[in-house]
Amino acid sequence: MTRISRRTFLAASGAALVLPAMPSFAQAAAKEAPALAEAVAAGTLPPVTERLPLNPMVVEPFEGVGRYGGDLRTALVGGGSLNMMHRYQGYEPLVRYTPDFLGVIPNVAESFEASADASAYTFKLREGHKWSDGQPFTTDDIMFFYEDVMLNEELTPSPQGHLRSPDGTQAKFEKVDATTFRIVFSQPNGLLPLRLAWANDDRTTRTPRHYLEQFHIKYNPDADQIARDQGMTGWVQLFQIKSGIAVDGEIFKNKEMPTLYGWTVTQPIGESAEFAIAQRNPYYFKVDSEGNQLPYLDRITYAVAADNEVLLLKTLQGEIDLIDQWICTPANRAVLYDGQETGQYGFYTTTSTEPNEMVFQLNLTHKDPVKRALFQNKNFRAGLSHAIDRQAVIDTVFIGQGAPAQPSVRPEDPLYNEQLATQYTAFDLAKANELLDSVVPNKDGEGYRLDENGNRITLIFEIDQVRQTFVDSFQLVLPMIRAAGIDAQMRTMDRSLWEVRVRQGGEYDATVHKFGGNGGIVAILDPRYFFPNTTEAMYAKGWQIWYNDPSSPDAVEPPAATKRQFEAYNELRQTSDTAKQQELMKEILQIAADEFYVFGVTLPLDGYGIVANRLKNVAPSMPNSWGYPTPAPTNPEQYYIS
Repeated sequence: MTRISRRTFLAASGAALVLPAMPSFAQAAAKEAPALAEAVAAGTLPPVTERLPLNPMVVEPFEGVGRYGGDLRTALVGGGSLNMMHRYQGYEPLVRYTPDFLGVIPNVAESFEASADASAYTFKLREGHKWSDGQPFTTDDIMFFYEDVMLNEELTPSPQGHLRSPDGTQAKFEKVDATTFRIVFSQPNGLLPLRLAWANDDRTTRTPRHYLEQFHIKYNPDADQIARDQGMTGWVQLFQIKSGIAVDGEIFKNKEMPTLYGWTVTQPIGESAEFAIAQRNPYYFKVDSEGNQLPYLDRITYAVAADNEVLLLKTLQGEIDLIDQWICTPANRAVLYDGQETGQYGFYTTTSTEPNEMVFQLNLTHKDPVKRALFQNKNFRAGLSHAIDRQAVIDTVFIGQGAPAQPSVRPEDPLYNEQLATQYTAFDLAKANELLDSVVPNKDGEGYRLDENGNRITLIFEIDQVRQTFVDSFQLVLPMIRAAGIDAQMRTMDRSLWEVRVRQGGEYDATVHKFGGNGGIVAILDPRYFFPNTTEAMYAKGWQIWYNDPSSPDAVEPPAATKRQFEAYNELRQTSDTAKQQELMKEILQIAADEFYVFGVTLPLDGYGIVANRLKNVAPSMPNSWGYPTPAPTNPEQYYIS
């Protein structure tokens, strides 16, 4: 049973802590998939009682106990969508979100306990837990992550923010015994459990020591030579590729990598032009309420679609079991509705946790000093915002659903800030020109504005080509911005290139994206558009680097107002007073309103996903968030084919 100070945790999370109701379970009664039973009988696999931990995690099926067999058919679009696999098979942190997104429960950890002031956390792992290759998973793997990955500056130049104290010092990991360890902070860190459950944040459960030591120079003096023999620069690049720690989704490219996931990759993307495939993990640590080892499904197959149109066609032809990305747009709703009978699917609802459907982000820490100064000018951003006819975009792209709004917290949430939500949303070309004239009044012969060096101001939005809503919206937005004298352009690219240029790089003018938080837990955990706290804040890469690692050569000192947001958020992370947390978050949001970092189109309405009629135990409604990450907390391991 999880032991934690309820007052401390509730104050830190702003939500009810949901503890697991763990029914008594006799390991000896465990049952398994027929294919695994055959392997046991053939002597190629140990009995299920030897593969499960002594206390497996029990998952209560949504509708009822399922049956074994079959594939979950979903899809990836383009070469850079590998991080989507976290949503289906790669969500096994120490603690995980409850399906309703109202708290966390133990997962890989059997239990956890916080100190009274939330400055130290003790985690108990499951005795007998094993990696997918049958090797023990113990605190030695946790300490390998801490000592040899996290503390190695070559592998981890800047550790993840949730593993730092608010004063910037790194957390310390302490081994207690083979199944117990502690994470200790120099200051209280009440948000740690909620942060560990965030998608792709908990790297502690993804570094099998027995496998990765061979690529680490500390344990293998030949690691550099092995890397060079494979055409790499050295052991660091080799380790990063083999472990997948450097780039989201890369972990799914290495089929030799042991994991704790319900399915392990057997055919990575790239081996086939048509599919990536993951096979059931025979050592998976979860069972259903009747003692059946999960997952029910034999495989997850990811169709590799060249673009959204190919994926839409596959769905209409009944080749996709579950999807809520890429094709589930307002524009496609009617055609997907009409195709239900032929495609043999229905719909589920995705409730939005996002602050806007489309967030415009100018690169405020651009490496070009002229562009940096221009983009940092609030009047310039406000002028662009007034140039956009949001209602026209809503009517055309979002089928009339929505209302003009900036990236913000929802009106019904206690944190709602009206200025943040509504300022500069009116379509007013005269006002747009007035604001832009105050910054860049000179124009060339074609009416385009000139910068301080007399050069035409060209603003290139670099976007992921599979985000069809963004592509469609820009067909309307670009002419609107040009009408205000700014040469706005769109550059679409494959997701993999976008990841390199925008998410990881810094030499771009602007981009658009979504996700983030619009209230409750998510607004506090993912305030990316309210202040630049993580790499997801693509409008101020240099500032967020300064916040997380001010000694980094890429750090850019932010203005005083942004620094105050950093201070307030650090105070928020430490306090156990709910009222104080709300007060600090409101201050952060007010500064965001005054600074006006980014602008948007409309608050999202509920979305939808496609679920095949044959796929069971899928909830009819689930939160839609990368951090959640949809649909993983609804437990795909208990989905089954009828």
